Amino acid sequence: MDLKSLSTPALILDRAVVTRNTTRMAEKMAAHGIALRPHLKTAKSARVAELATSGHDGAITVSTLAEAEYFLDHGFSDITYAVCVVPGKLAQAAALMKRGADLKLLTDSVETARAIADADHGVTFKVLIEIDSGDARTGLLADDPNLIEIGTILNGAQSAELAGVLTHGGHSYGADDVDGIKRIAEDEREAVVEASARLRQAGLPCPTVSAGSTPTAVHGENYDGLTEMRPGVFVFFDLDQLARDACSREDLALSVLASVVSHNRHIGQIVIDAGALALSKDISANERWPQVGYGSVCDPDSMEPLEGLNVAKVSQEHGVIPVTGEDDYARLPVGSLVRVLPNHACITAAAYDRYHVVEGTQIVDEWDRVNGW
Repeated sequence: MDLKSLSTPALILDRAVVTRNTTRMAEKMAAHGIALRPHLKTAKSARVAELATSGHDGAITVSTLAEAEYFLDHGFSDITYAVCVVPGKLAQAAALMKRGADLKLLTDSVETARAIADADHGVTFKVLIEIDSGDARTGLLADDPNLIEIGTILNGAQSAELAGVLTHGGHSYGADDVDGIKRIAEDEREAVVEASARLRQAGLPCPTVSAGSTPTAVHGENYDGLTEMRPGVFVFFDLDQLARDACSREDLALSVLASVVSHNRHIGQIVIDAGALALSKDISANERWPQVGYGSVCDPDSMEPLEGLNVAKVSQEHGVIPVTGEDDYARLPVGSLVRVLPNHACITAAAYDRYHVVEGTQIVDEWDRVNGW
């Protein structure tokens, strides 16, 4: 079966590329003596998880409890739920634990820590304290007095266990260059290691010291004091990662297959059936490459970029490609196929329920994925 057999838009995954990406990251972490706990919020697929955990202990990270349930159903039990939990989700988490999940929860809140400590769900919750190492999203600063208070609450409860600390250097996505990513990687490491040292100095356990983003995992140089890294988008990479020198073009595993539906000559554009829902409205790569718009247009077979052609505008189901000359209409007639490399693989993939897995131009498999919460 080849690409022409698919209805468009369709999500295409190159098996050789994703295999190479996951192998390379596993080898790097192993060389540094660091456990790899891949964040599967990007892939949301058990088949990708099998590749990302090949050769090690199968520990994973998720961003929703729906993901946790899906991966547990597929044999992955060592799971970190890396979003601050709220008390209303403890019953759902406990149900997964009773089914065999070794589930780690996350908090940065004294109030939530007390709710976990007072919970009566018949399980002992393992809890990581989130540290803000510069991402400015959730988490405590490493020197926050509440760190010790939260740790003490969790450590002294029958229904809770202090499992360690966790941070995410998400601000590495905003770095201007590789040197900037390296500085953020060190800031990320220092913050979470400092927090772990404070807990231990207070007589509290801290077995897990967890960090990780794809840019800091790729470009980080010092992992002293860390026990694990949690990169995610490295399995696929995307234009945003390419723009930040986290990968090469040959590492881009994910694309969207689309059909040309219109030639709008009086405006000077080609229109495809992949719009905001199929590609997402993420334009993160535009910080460095403003011409790339919502995605880079490629030949469907060779994946060579069609020079000068990018998706410049999207509506819900339409993607607009400004032409560079009359020849563009001839090389992309109505009904022809293109593949679009997305800015942000995680957001683009979220619109689909499956990957069409290819080797070259042949579809060799279909891998499911889980969506929702």
